[in-house]
Amino acid sequence: MDYCLGSGDGTATMFSGQAAVDVDGDGDLDGVRLDIDGDGVFDDALADFDDDGLADHAALDVGIAGVPARLYTDDGSGAWALTPAGSGGGPLRWFGLDGVEHTSSGAVDFDGDGRPDRLLDVDRDGLADRVLRAGAAGGFDKGYVDTDGDGRWDLTLVDADGDGGADDASPV
Repeated sequence: MDYCLGSGDGTATMFSGQAAVDVDGDGDLDGVRLDIDGDGVFDDALADFDDDGLADHAALDVGIAGVPARLYTDDGSGAWALTPAGSGGGPLRWFGLDGVEHTSSGAVDFDGDGRPDRLLDVDRDGLADRVLRAGAAGGFDKGYVDTDGDGRWDLTLVDADGDGGADDASPV
């Protein structure tokens, strides 16, 4: 598995490592042990849950009895966001496009199309500020962003050609 770490001075280095820990609990080794949080203990990990060879999840405090691991995901923008299952601070809250507040409990179908979408809490306040909508052909085809932190979706991003990058942006 490959992963990239920054040095704090604006530079970054790519590393490769062998998976040595089961971060998602499915019985398969999917994570490289590191000390991400700087506490001097190798109880953190970078993991590859989608099996593409690149780290897509960071987990802090993995395997410490009585301490829930905090799980973060890279949404593709390079920003690591707190995921609902690993928030440690209770379930993630989110607002639907109709303004009704919801609380996550497992997979979330944000738009009601029957496919699980991904909620992200980039600012770690317990309220989702990004949504990646699962597309019919796989991957994500649309995103919603709360740009001002008020819990309402402000911006819609669309990936029309399926390359993983936004092709269009518009107000919600």
